[in-house]
Amino acid sequence: MSTLTILAIFFIFSLSVPTMADNIVNKLTIVQKHSSEYIQSIYNKIDFDKAAVLNPKVFEYAYRGFVNLKASGRLTSAQDIITICDYTLSSNLKRMWILDLKANKLLLNTYVAHGQGTGEEFATTFSNKENSHQSSIGFYLTGDTYQGQHGLSLYLHGMDENYNSAAYQRAIVLHGAHYVSESFIQQNKRLGRSWGCPAVSNELAPEIINLIKGGTCLFSFYQNEKYLSTSMWLNNNASQFQNRFELATPLQPEETELNPLIAQD
Repeated sequence: MSTLTILAIFFIFSLSVPTMADNIVNKLTIVQKHSSEYIQSIYNKIDFDKAAVLNPKVFEYAYRGFVNLKASGRLTSAQDIITICDYTLSSNLKRMWILDLKANKLLLNTYVAHGQGTGEEFATTFSNKENSHQSSIGFYLTGDTYQGQHGLSLYLHGMDENYNSAAYQRAIVLHGAHYVSESFIQQNKRLGRSWGCPAVSNELAPEIINLIKGGTCLFSFYQNEKYLSTSMWLNNNASQFQNRFELATPLQPEETELNPLIAQD
């Protein structure tokens, strides 16, 4: 057999057999498709009833991060509760959802404020910096409660480096505020604003805090392409839902106590 014939046979064979790289790409595509379908099936089971309907894509991001946080051992709560704040929406809308993923149940849908430095009616600018008075996007782990200027409040631990990792040091906490109300919206054409905290109404603050305290997941979403493509909680293998794996050392409890002074709008 001539060299030319051998080369011709090899060329035809190489066209008909996918390369290893092609196989990997195809498998990743299939896994991605299946995981998205699985998350959609979870979303479809949730009864939003008469509440505002959560964007299914935002839920998918939140669920992927929740799975990775849980697999890493960071979610210390036995309850599969997730809180989602969609900051792409107007502050005049109820853009916070608290979901029980075990019961496939919406627990609460309500208003949530963003920071003074983040925008007026709409959130546009986010920061992880001290004194920016801006909200921070990303995944949080809820901590302990304390009595502060705004009554019962909840510590938040940011899980995304460079995006919300300074939340505890910045005193970014969940608390109640008088400016989170429908009457404030009617008078000012927008919800009131905090110094970066996800503030909720005074009436609902105790209920919300007691629902989500002690190691549950809170996700603050905004359509930031850099964040979405680089967050470790969104870009690890969240498709293998039955597999547990370690991403990093579990968060250690803070040794210091803070008593944040939160500004009012």
